[in-house]
Amino acid sequence: MKLLLLLTLVGLAQGLQTRVPLRKMKSLRQRLQEQGLLESYLKQHPYNLAAKYFPGIAVEPLENYMDDEYFGTISIGTPPQEFTVVFDTGSSNLWVPSVFCSSPACSNHNRFNPAESSTFLSTNDTLFIAYGTGSMTGVLGYDTVNVAGINVRNQIFGLAETEPGDFFYYTPFDGILGLAFPSIASSGATPVFDNMMIENLVDRHLFSVYLSRDSQGGSFVLFGAIDPYYTTRGITWIPLSAETYWQISMERVSINGAPVACASGCQAIVDTGTTLLAVPIRAFRILSSLLGASSSGEISCAGVNNLPTLIFHIHGKEFPVPPRAYVIRSNGYCTLGLQGMDVPTEEGELWILGDVFIREYYVIFDRANNMVGLSQLP
Repeated sequence: MKLLLLLTLVGLAQGLQTRVPLRKMKSLRQRLQEQGLLESYLKQHPYNLAAKYFPGIAVEPLENYMDDEYFGTISIGTPPQEFTVVFDTGSSNLWVPSVFCSSPACSNHNRFNPAESSTFLSTNDTLFIAYGTGSMTGVLGYDTVNVAGINVRNQIFGLAETEPGDFFYYTPFDGILGLAFPSIASSGATPVFDNMMIENLVDRHLFSVYLSRDSQGGSFVLFGAIDPYYTTRGITWIPLSAETYWQISMERVSINGAPVACASGCQAIVDTGTTLLAVPIRAFRILSSLLGASSSGEISCAGVNNLPTLIFHIHGKEFPVPPRAYVIRSNGYCTLGLQGMDVPTEEGELWILGDVFIREYYVIFDRANNMVGLSQLP
């Protein structure tokens, strides 16, 4: 028994080395609001979440990260240079600002300096990332990337040289670390987690995510392991319908036993890089009406406790999302954590299960079996 306990403790200690703590910070939207710049920003940068998921688009507009609140720290180079990144299961590239970037958006963020890293390898390959209003350009290079104690050697990443718009001066993150599949990576770059698997740096070919509710701490991404503390209610395994994003098939969405959306089945992407539930515009209008919200999603805070639970039917199981999860409270106002978006796919309409959904479940992204595991949190 003592030996078993010792081995368990050793296993946990080793597992901690692969855990990236995520900090919850003010989102870009909140920062712009505080600076009185939000209205101007939205006029100049039309918010188009759909652009992130159109096939063939290399990567996505930074506007898609406007509401993100969870960020972690990685380092690149020897000696290490630290960066705050979004761990994004909805994209596949790693990129950070570089010292070659003279855009105002880079000026108050950490910038990678290849001259200060003894392990950096340059390339002649350029990186081009299309945005809704301009583009980010840069170069590709190789270096050691450290993620929670895991050293990924010769990892390809983007060094941004231009970033569009003064507004990104206010973003709380430096760059993005994509955790989706190689098939959607820009410039054919091998994603960080793929290299972790190739180099046998993780015990299991999976990673898992816990996002805390409200202002609670403890959020994390865990590479190569499942934390049993968060799976006491069991895990439902759902096969992927495409190996691009973490895409699954959904049967329907219901309220009080009655189907209200996705009645003929649809596709859903589990995306840590999207804060809200992105739903087809028709479904957004139906849900807003049923829940008593305005056309812009505003809702009375007084009646939130009386709202129904949304039930997502996936792989023959029910996954509830209660009103405390899908209603967002901010500065005394309440809004639905839903956003209208139309991206048709060959398999049907597309939903994005962002952080509003993920906060209710411990989510396991299993590359070995191409499945998503969901375990309901208390």
